[in-house]
Amino acid sequence: MVLVQMPMCNEKEVYETSILHVCQIDWPRDRMLIQVLDDSDDVTCQMLIKAEVTKWSQKGVNIIYRHRLSRTGYKAGNLKSAMGCEYVKDYEFVALFDADFQPNPDFLKLTVPHFKGNPELALVQARWIFVNKDENLLTRLQNINLCFHFEVEQQVNGVYLNFFGFNGTAGVWRIEALEDSGGWMDRTTVEDMDIAVRAHLQGWKFIYLNDVKVLCELPESYTAYRKQQHRWHSGPMQLFRVCLPAIFKSKIPFWKKANLVMLFFLLRKLILPFYSFTLFCVILPLTMFVPEAQLPVWVICYVPMLMSVLNILPAPKSAPFIIPYLLFENTMSVTKFNAMVSGLFQLGSSYEWVVTKKAGRTSSESDMLALAEEADTLARPAGAKLVRGVSEGGLEAWAKMHEHDKKDLQLQADAQDEEDATSPPAKKNSKPKAPNRIFKKELALASLLLIAATRSLLSAQGLHFYFLLFQGVTFLVVGLDLIGEQVS
Repeated sequence: MVLVQMPMCNEKEVYETSILHVCQIDWPRDRMLIQVLDDSDDVTCQMLIKAEVTKWSQKGVNIIYRHRLSRTGYKAGNLKSAMGCEYVKDYEFVALFDADFQPNPDFLKLTVPHFKGNPELALVQARWIFVNKDENLLTRLQNINLCFHFEVEQQVNGVYLNFFGFNGTAGVWRIEALEDSGGWMDRTTVEDMDIAVRAHLQGWKFIYLNDVKVLCELPESYTAYRKQQHRWHSGPMQLFRVCLPAIFKSKIPFWKKANLVMLFFLLRKLILPFYSFTLFCVILPLTMFVPEAQLPVWVICYVPMLMSVLNILPAPKSAPFIIPYLLFENTMSVTKFNAMVSGLFQLGSSYEWVVTKKAGRTSSESDMLALAEEADTLARPAGAKLVRGVSEGGLEAWAKMHEHDKKDLQLQADAQDEEDATSPPAKKNSKPKAPNRIFKKELALASLLLIAATRSLLSAQGLHFYFLLFQGVTFLVVGLDLIGEQVS
């Protein structure tokens, strides 16, 4: 008996695709219940998602729509509330998919059998792959990082430790393990890592399946990526503070405690961002103004290049981007360091939760329609034709939304006509574009690095000059929001 949970919040761009793919999962219908857990505060979005759920329910899929009146606890609160339903006691496992995930029909058949005859197994985690990894430079660089995370970190920890950080989605949990570990908690912004650590301390085991892949979407704008990375780096530091006493009090072996503290938390989430930020953004540029201070070439060149090569090995097709990757990671160290400090010292921004903006990419529009037609063939009499997204509630919701949009466009047009009547004609863009944001910290560091590069040139330090110049230009590009798409 498998419960499938789909937490989402104001995600008009992706809800239809995600629900479509989850409803195609090949599992006995009397043994699977899909919960669409909608935390949207946008009424139109609520109506659209509810209409989509109704459409699939009428086709015979065991799916229900659930909406909370209060978004207390964000995603963790949403999942905790859903697990409190009376009927959940009838289910053995729960599969989780965020709103932009597109699982294959055989997902449960490839994951759930691992639990058979393995009563200590709590979690089976699948790998993410990205539908938009080649969309722009930003998504290409993210793909390098995440390929290393899944190919190396998750796989190695899964094989040698039977433990890794739950990725929050595309995984199947044994419900007994969730309850034994204390259930979902909203004490940090990384509820997935929190439950994984608590389950590990209780002695439960995890399995990572690198060959089971689930499509999802990468942030395409720097603003969205920056907010995501802030949460991903402040949350672990929050969790580290909270669970450190529990780690030392737990009954797991000492070497597993040491791994949790030194490698899982400190090395990846604290030491590396601190190292990158202080060395490349502070110490190196300042040495240009202090003649007595010198950094050897291997510190600023060989070690970073070696680390970049090792990071890029799991994604060999990304090798041409190794230099941009190194420079961009140094640039992102500012955001990561800031997030780390806010999480470690419980500053206000450490509790910030912003849903990552989606563009609504799919692997193939024709593939999605083929899946929908296949489902419709099973649900309708022969000769009936599928009209995508058809449901009375859905059409009414779309009509209301489009009517509202038309009114807004008409008002804008009237205002533009009045402005045109009193001003000289101007060239109009055919497509409105979201404005670029200005990131002051990145621009300040760009100024420091470019000044240091000038100083390095005057003192004839060749290698230092080139590194400072390219790193300064990278900070400038990012500070002016010229990397990634402008997603409004």
